[in-house]
Amino acid sequence: MTPEDDRGEADALAPVIPLFGERSAASASSREESVPRVRRPFFAPAPDDAPDAEVLGASHEVDVDSETDKAAAVQAASDAMLRKLRSRSLSEREARTFLAQRDLSRDAVEEIVADFLRLSYLDDAALAEQLVHVGVSRKGEGRVAIAQAMARRGVPRDVADAALDAVGDDDAERALEFARRKAMSIGGRDDDAALRRLVGQLARRGYPSSVAMTAARQALAEARRPAVRGPRFD
Repeated sequence: MTPEDDRGEADALAPVIPLFGERSAASASSREESVPRVRRPFFAPAPDDAPDAEVLGASHEVDVDSETDKAAAVQAASDAMLRKLRSRSLSEREARTFLAQRDLSRDAVEEIVADFLRLSYLDDAALAEQLVHVGVSRKGEGRVAIAQAMARRGVPRDVADAALDAVGDDDAERALEFARRKAMSIGGRDDDAALRRLVGQLARRGYPSSVAMTAARQALAEARRPAVRGPRFD
């Protein structure tokens, strides 16, 4: 066989495919295209080119925490004011002052006050009536002292005036009633000292000086008047 015949026979043979070794670029490319892309797990880090998703997620969590903290603060303030009301009535102004000390926003304070008004836990008119009753029945105070007490507690002027209208303008009678009770315990003092002491007590309860002086003199005169004895039968 001639060399030319050997070369022709070699050309007619099929190409040898290596079992090991590098794949051709075309073969590798076709295989990569046929393999499906694996999804990134949901817990895997986000790619660098998507910062917005991370930022949005973080801001959402902050907002939720903020709203939760706000609700907890409002509830705690409401509970604290409810405990306060169990021992003492509050005016609307006193309630707002109490809530403002708990580091709440103005809207949160007004929200709580509105709820307590709706439930009648806060009632300036009822508080005014209570202060009038205590001033007249227990302390023997006049209109001026009662009005000052309501002003200190934050009762609005129109509400206070309405409550005082129910008392009437009979300071002289109330002053005399109070002076009669006190005159019995001032015994043992000289007339001038007893008069000054009793007038001072009436003045501190809001009675005008003229009313206090008249009531004190009458009460002391009645206290020093000898008791009238009935007829004796031997």
